[in-house]
Amino acid sequence: MNSRAAPWVGFGSGKVILLGEHSVVYGHPALAGPLSYGVTARAVPAKRCYLSLPGTLGRAQRNLLTQAFQRAAVLCGSPPVKVTLESELPLSMGLGSSGALAVASTRVLLKASGRDDSPEAVARLALEMEQEFHGTPSGVDHTTSAQQKLLLYKRTAGQSTGKVRILKSPRPLKMLVALVGDRSPTKHTVAALRARQARWPERYTRLFKQIGTLASEGAKAVEQGDLEALGDAMNVNQGLLAALGLSSPPLEEMVYRLRGLGALGAKLTGAGGDGGAVIGLFLEPEPAVAKLLELGVRCFTSQLAGPRAL
Repeated sequence: MNSRAAPWVGFGSGKVILLGEHSVVYGHPALAGPLSYGVTARAVPAKRCYLSLPGTLGRAQRNLLTQAFQRAAVLCGSPPVKVTLESELPLSMGLGSSGALAVASTRVLLKASGRDDSPEAVARLALEMEQEFHGTPSGVDHTTSAQQKLLLYKRTAGQSTGKVRILKSPRPLKMLVALVGDRSPTKHTVAALRARQARWPERYTRLFKQIGTLASEGAKAVEQGDLEALGDAMNVNQGLLAALGLSSPPLEEMVYRLRGLGALGAKLTGAGGDGGAVIGLFLEPEPAVAKLLELGVRCFTSQLAGPRAL
């Protein structure tokens, strides 16, 4: 460990899925992008390698975070550092907070141990933490966070890793993120979907395939700078998510509100269910943000790709 380089800092961005949540678990592509908000990990020299957690966390949360952190720490030699975390992301809203935490932690551990901290190396190690959190994650959350790029992701069959294609947009791709409210745990939403899929497999397989096709079409639209086509794909994806039983009145209300404010497309992002986050694709989102804030809606904007103003 090179103590002269301390303190070390690692950042993991949150993410939004523009197209393809849930179907990505079944091997179809998903279009995802990084948020400008995320989790920052800081490490300073210490006598041993450990994660310092706030006392406000419950025992179960502390145990889970500590176990995940130690799994990653051991794999990079357990550098003697104390690691602290600072998050800008709302929890349990479908914005990839656990993936961002995993990426920030592993990035700072790799830096402290003097090892390769490329996006690919970070993603491989962050997967170890994500498996502690979620068992068999799709891989899209921590991969998007590690790459910090808009990408098309397709999971490799039977694994939590996948193929990644980085996308470039010739136009600014600006997203408004509106928080609708608390939602049920992801595992409950996923379990209910799996039960329906097991009962009517052909019908649900068709829907997953259609969502995957939308993700591929959306990626093509991004590269062509056709934001109107991307927005239309998002609207159609929302309809299919509702057909899968993953939307709810609060989510639908926000989807239509964003469209009414000028969004080219709007849909839920993440697991869905009875709350979470809704995203809207805007050419200029600032007036919509101002209007929503006046109404007491928690929201923010993030540019996911494309040229930025100087």
